[in-house]
Amino acid sequence: MMRITTSGALRAAIASTSRQATTTTLISRAAASTHAISNPTLANIEKRWEGMPLQEQAELWMSLRDRMKEDWAQLTLQEKKAAYWIAFGPHGPRSLPPPDESKKVALGIFIGVLASLAIFSTSRMFAKPAPHTMTKEWQEAANEYLKEQKSDPFTGIASPNYTGKGQVQSPPSNA
Repeated sequence: MMRITTSGALRAAIASTSRQATTTTLISRAAASTHAISNPTLANIEKRWEGMPLQEQAELWMSLRDRMKEDWAQLTLQEKKAAYWIAFGPHGPRSLPPPDESKKVALGIFIGVLASLAIFSTSRMFAKPAPHTMTKEWQEAANEYLKEQKSDPFTGIASPNYTGKGQVQSPPSNA
């Protein structure tokens, strides 16, 4: 694996360029903060915001933010409207959902319910029959066996005043 190293002169040039860019940005922001932002820059910001490059959006927001740090009475009406719209307007995560989104969600739910019903009915169709211990006769015989064994004599099936069904859970069989 080849390792790339930068020479000291190259690092100094990069740092110098970075400092110059930072200084230029700070100077331009300071200059922008003393003057109002031009009306053509802020005109129809609601329609142009989504199409603007991210760098331009960031620069506009930073200049508006710097203007808002001063007295708000000095801001123009266009600047106030633009600052409010950029901060709270329906764009980005606050944008309105597409008009057909609810139809897509309803269709997805319908398809999911149909798929689950198909899986359920298929599994029931190929399932084995109920075990022989689930018949009413078997469960009544289990009740008699528990009474003979005096199982749970205080509150259960072997108690003198028991009125429950005991082990019987199945509906009466038709066989």
